[in-house]
Amino acid sequence: MLVRRLSGDKPRIALPKGSVDTQMHMYLPGFPALPGGPGLPAGDLPTPRQYRQLMDWLGIDRVIITQGNAQQRDNSNIVACLREMGGLARGVAAVDPDVTDSELDWLTEAGVVGLRIMDLPGGAVNLSALELIDAIAAARGLMLAIQFDGSHIEEHEPRLSRLKSRWVLDHHGKFFCGVTPDSPQIAALRRLIDGGNCWFKFAGVYESSKSGGPDYEDVAAIARTIAAHAPERIVWGTNWPHNLAREQADYPDDAALTDTVLGWLPDERARRLALVDNPEALFGLPAWTEEKA
Repeated sequence: MLVRRLSGDKPRIALPKGSVDTQMHMYLPGFPALPGGPGLPAGDLPTPRQYRQLMDWLGIDRVIITQGNAQQRDNSNIVACLREMGGLARGVAAVDPDVTDSELDWLTEAGVVGLRIMDLPGGAVNLSALELIDAIAAARGLMLAIQFDGSHIEEHEPRLSRLKSRWVLDHHGKFFCGVTPDSPQIAALRRLIDGGNCWFKFAGVYESSKSGGPDYEDVAAIARTIAAHAPERIVWGTNWPHNLAREQADYPDDAALTDTVLGWLPDERARRLALVDNPEALFGLPAWTEEKA
């Protein structure tokens, strides 16, 4: 059975105070998987209590909980988790384009600050709804978390460049075709970032790397390129509880993975930006010195 390690030696790279994990999922009992999505994660249910142990281990102070695909557009689990975690957590939900004002009120009152587009198998809301979800987010001051096969980013660039909301390209862009810093897809990514409302998320590197761990050199090259181009547009996430891992051998060492990915940022200032200042700007979080969690 898969067992998640929740303690051990600290990462060699110390996270600055106020660090935000911007990509993870958590679950509470009583919220089953729904048709259309994958099942719940393998092993013991990855609960808020478990995640608090991970926070202590890695040095995380705040968290963005992302709606998992297992529960599709039923956000009851994420709302329950936000209430369990209190003021140190905010959420990214998945909603239909015809979502009601009352549901949006319920979500934002619970701490939801963003909406999710996930245009890959099992995703609850795909790119066909992009403009409609963007209009909802813009009207409410919410951000968008967008995930798709980045191989096709040039095709989607015109639509993405017209987004009104703050948005982040998830999971290192998921360039499944394999790209280098000189690829046209990376030029398109830089143009989108330069548009002023796009961020880039370091999370889930193992999901798209072709060279593989422990160094993930193909994704590392892209990460370093974007970090050099726009350090004020990088955010980071653990991708805990690593939902694609179904066997123990596939489960990463979270401290080692943190060191690897944060090592792609050039210095302490860049890490402070990616872990504290940039998430505050993207997700509309209060400055850490004002945090009341």
